[in-house]
Amino acid sequence: MDDDFMASSTPPFLTESLEMAMEVENENSKPPCFSCAFDNQNGGRSFSAESYLASGSLKRVLLRLDPSPNDYEDDVVEMFGFQWVTETALVESCGLLFGLLRQQIYRLENLVQMSSSDFGQAANLHSEAESIRHQCIEFLHYVKVFIFRYLEPPKVENDGMLHPYEELEAQLPSVLVEELHALTMHIGHLCELPSSVLAAFTIQHQAKVFPPSWHLLHLHLDINWLVLEVLHVLGEKMRQVVYANHFINLTGENLTSISLFETHCGSLISDLIILSINKYIKVRPSEALTSHHYSCICIKELWILLIQLLDHRNKGSHTECFWSLVNKTIKNIFERPSSSERMSGFETIQCKDPLSFSWWIITHLASLYQFDRNGNLDEKKQKESNWKFVEELLKKSTDTQTGVLEEHLRMHLQCCLTLCSFWDLNLSIVTILWDYYSKNLNSCFTVPWLGLKGLANVSKTSLSMLELVKSCCCEQQIPTLYESSNSYFIFLSILAQMMKEEAENSGVHPWKQIKGRIYSKFHRRRMQELTEVGLQNFFSLFLMLAIVAETEDIVSRVLDLLDFLTPSSITVSHRALIWRGHFAFLLIYVEKNMDISVLAEKLSSAFREKAKEFLVTKNDYTQKQNLWTLLSTYIDGVQEVFETSCYLSLSEEKLLNDGFTMLLPACRGAELSMVLNFLQVVLARLRSVHKRVSQGLQLGNAAPDAQLPLVAKEHHLAVASALWRNFFPYLKSQRMSQLPPSPQLADTAAGFTLLALDIPSKALSDLQPQPVLSMMQLFGWDDMVWPQLVSRYLSHLIQNSALCEAFSSMGYTSYEALTVRSWFRCILQMFIDQPTGMLAKTDAERTVGKAYMEQLTEMTRLIFKLSEVENILSKAHVEESVFKQDPKNALVQFIKAVGRTYSGLQTLSEKSAMVAKTLEYLGDVLKYVKPYLKVKGPPEGLQLTYWIIGCLVKFWAPILATSKAQQLLFRIVDCLLLPHSVLQQDKELPVALLSAIQESLPLYLQGLSFICCQSQTQGAYLNQLLGSIIQQYFGRFLPSSPTALGAGQHPMLTALCSSITAPQMLRLRKTTLHIINENYMQFKGNAPPPRLASVLAFILEVLQRTQSTELCDIDLVLPAVLKCMVLVNELQVKKISTDILQYMVEGCQAGSGGERATQLTSVFRRFIQDYTAVYDHRVFSILETVAVLDQTLVTSLIPTITQSLKDSEHKQGLGRNAAQREAYKRLLSYLTEAGQNEIQKLENETG
Repeated sequence: MDDDFMASSTPPFLTESLEMAMEVENENSKPPCFSCAFDNQNGGRSFSAESYLASGSLKRVLLRLDPSPNDYEDDVVEMFGFQWVTETALVESCGLLFGLLRQQIYRLENLVQMSSSDFGQAANLHSEAESIRHQCIEFLHYVKVFIFRYLEPPKVENDGMLHPYEELEAQLPSVLVEELHALTMHIGHLCELPSSVLAAFTIQHQAKVFPPSWHLLHLHLDINWLVLEVLHVLGEKMRQVVYANHFINLTGENLTSISLFETHCGSLISDLIILSINKYIKVRPSEALTSHHYSCICIKELWILLIQLLDHRNKGSHTECFWSLVNKTIKNIFERPSSSERMSGFETIQCKDPLSFSWWIITHLASLYQFDRNGNLDEKKQKESNWKFVEELLKKSTDTQTGVLEEHLRMHLQCCLTLCSFWDLNLSIVTILWDYYSKNLNSCFTVPWLGLKGLANVSKTSLSMLELVKSCCCEQQIPTLYESSNSYFIFLSILAQMMKEEAENSGVHPWKQIKGRIYSKFHRRRMQELTEVGLQNFFSLFLMLAIVAETEDIVSRVLDLLDFLTPSSITVSHRALIWRGHFAFLLIYVEKNMDISVLAEKLSSAFREKAKEFLVTKNDYTQKQNLWTLLSTYIDGVQEVFETSCYLSLSEEKLLNDGFTMLLPACRGAELSMVLNFLQVVLARLRSVHKRVSQGLQLGNAAPDAQLPLVAKEHHLAVASALWRNFFPYLKSQRMSQLPPSPQLADTAAGFTLLALDIPSKALSDLQPQPVLSMMQLFGWDDMVWPQLVSRYLSHLIQNSALCEAFSSMGYTSYEALTVRSWFRCILQMFIDQPTGMLAKTDAERTVGKAYMEQLTEMTRLIFKLSEVENILSKAHVEESVFKQDPKNALVQFIKAVGRTYSGLQTLSEKSAMVAKTLEYLGDVLKYVKPYLKVKGPPEGLQLTYWIIGCLVKFWAPILATSKAQQLLFRIVDCLLLPHSVLQQDKELPVALLSAIQESLPLYLQGLSFICCQSQTQGAYLNQLLGSIIQQYFGRFLPSSPTALGAGQHPMLTALCSSITAPQMLRLRKTTLHIINENYMQFKGNAPPPRLASVLAFILEVLQRTQSTELCDIDLVLPAVLKCMVLVNELQVKKISTDILQYMVEGCQAGSGGERATQLTSVFRRFIQDYTAVYDHRVFSILETVAVLDQTLVTSLIPTITQSLKDSEHKQGLGRNAAQREAYKRLLSYLTEAGQNEIQKLENETG
């Protein structure tokens, strides 16, 4: 309780004194001094622990405490190498001691002269110089302590005689003043030290050994400061003016303790300013705030000491305050007063820019007020201002006669802005600056040597315009403003800071005090004089004011002022800038949560007029460009409003008027792209905000009241309605355009679909009652819409869970199937927009745009994630790698998976449902490829068409065999394989079409052969179709000679030799051989058919590849081959026929006793009966060949041969034919015992 009482009742001055008294025990006995030789990272100290600030020396002096309570307590003190009585030395030997001090200074100066570059002597010199400096400092501290402890104020004089010591003691104050004056005269001006000594300021602080010059320089600093301390302590002790009586009597000049203090203080400040001038010579305007005015931390400390001491003394009315003395000194230096008022040495001062230097030094000195008496930063510390002097500087900076350049003006205003952050604010500053800038609004305020950084650029968007102004209203890195801003914007920063600070501190908004001054500068003539840059500066000013002051009042006045501009005088760029300015004000309204309807309607009406002009302007390119400049400005502005608005509850819908219905049809290329981008942003923003509001979320500090969600939803409905009404009709009209649409059209359509999902009630009436379904039918499932649009549109929506749930809730089960159908179409039509004359390319990505290929790949990835598709793929055991394949290959894998899944089904109901689903996946597949077929190109499109649909026929053969799907199969055959153009034999088919058919025909043949085997009702018709296809294409792909057969493999050969089921293969083989036999191996009389060798080579290839002989081969091929061997003399035909015969005989050895052997025997029997009579020798020769292969077969034919021989002789009526019988005997000779027996019979008959 007592402690609390003491703490509350003790005055601050006494409290501080008590604290200092308690710190005595920890006080370092080493006398304080200036030192920059310390590590300032250690403990974060600004100054050395030995400094006057950090050691508490200054604080003790100001608090009238013993300067060194732990020192000089012994009876004897050592100074300058001599022993002195502590309590009497200064009284008895004052002159001698000061003489010894000057002697030591002289010694140190001699050391400086003797100093050399000999590093061996450096340590010794350092040690000696340090010792001298220490002795000098210690003496002056002793003087300070002596005055405090032992010097008594003068007593009232009595009539008695004084003791000699008392006489000396009474004279000591006067003597001290004289000695201190002599000391200041001896050391001279700090700035006049030799350059070699002043150069010691630049020595690195981290050094351990310093030259004598460094010690001498710092001793001068110590002496200059300690003289002031001693004079201050003397004045405090004596409590009256001390006159230097002896000096006055000798010179007649007045010298007192106060005059000496003021003179020395003024001289010291002058010296410090002159040193700063020398440093300023190397400072660029752009670096002014980062370049300090001191070369050494000790100079900084000295400035702080002067601030603390002078302002402390000023409170007791002893001397002028710090700022007063600085201001006077600066004026004395730069304003060239008469020589009597100017100290010597000032005539030589050269400063390149006194005004800029004054700003620089004042700003840096003001920053030193942040340090307290201990040398610690205290930003809350009360700071004395110097506004009166700064106002004078500002008037000079803005004086047109002075002609200050922008590069300097920026620096001046940077300084001014910095001072605003230090001092209490002053509206006079704003008045002076506004008087200047109001006359120069049209200026660019550029600095030529800064290049592009310094150019005044008119903001390209309303947001950038506002951001630039907002930067003036918030905390800034002032040193960077020189290059990032111009002097006008720094002025705005000053104005903004004044407005905010004054309002916060006083409660009276300064806007009320200055708005009259600002408004009065704008009148009709002035507004009409504004250039584009001037307008930009005009908007920047009022935007800043609207942020910090009365927004509606200011915006209203701006609109009135803009009405002064005559429409005829406003250029396009001016009008665009005005629109940007309007939108910047709108953004302020939005940020302040104010309704924008009035300003929005004014802007949107102007937009509607310009959009109408844009629509009707046809051929005037320049006019269209000018209009687009304005329209794009409007679009950018609206977008920024929507992106900035937190809840879209401020009448934003007013900006989306019917001007867009006129703008959209008139847009082309980049223009349309910009509008659609804007539309996407608005759609996304509306959906996002609507969702957040619907969920009851609140954002930021602007906590909405209970009514906000309801109000916001009403505005959201209005925005949605405006979007559907003014944008969607154009979007719908473009889905079937002549040229492939922009990808943004699909993106925007997807945005509208999701909007219909979120806010269905506001969709157009023709989309109701289920707008989401209507949108999908329009843009996702319509077969007439460009595939590029469909693929991109669906890619946005396939994985949208809310959309899937919506379709499920409405009971629409075909959602996934129709999406798969669209995927089919998008892949089949990937070449739909390629010119038909283009050559086929091996790399699809060279033909189809890379972007579309990437889009298809993404769509494929998403399709494979649909539940129906995933189910099919899992049942078919398809690996995930399929997803990453080329879209075409992925589609084929899906087709195969569907086929395998169907084949794995057991029940009839499952199969029936699967057939229906599969047909739903396909849709009217022939309609998708009709454009390729119609123009017979491009080659890539035809290749893709025949390949994909061929895969369908082959892998979905079991499905196509069903009654539900057979009609589709018949249409595929009619359209792709047996169109009217193919049936016209005399008409050549295009090369691209033939090539596509040749590559894919095996797929069709294999699929059809399977269906022929499976179909119960249409078997005969299907067989007929299969035969027709073979008949049409066998000859088309048959080469003219067998040597060319291997060059491009015959598609039917590929079909016959592929791995297919046995029934399927037999059906295809039988039908193919039947067609070949009927159409390609029939002789006209004895004339062989054309390309006979090629036909035979095809048959031989089939036998060789299949390594089997079937009954159909024997029935359909062997008779014709034997006939060729008899009737054709061409060696190639004979050779191939013989090879075929050999394969067949070896394939069905008669000895096997099988069906094939029986059939083979039957064929040879007929062959012998038909040809022996006329071609006996050839028949016997062929049979000789067969006998080598199969004696049993020929042996079984002996009766037939013998009978045919006899019949032939009988017909000839010439008796036995010896030549025939001889040839027959030669054959029989190959047949071992049976042959010998038959020969014996024939000879017996002869005998």
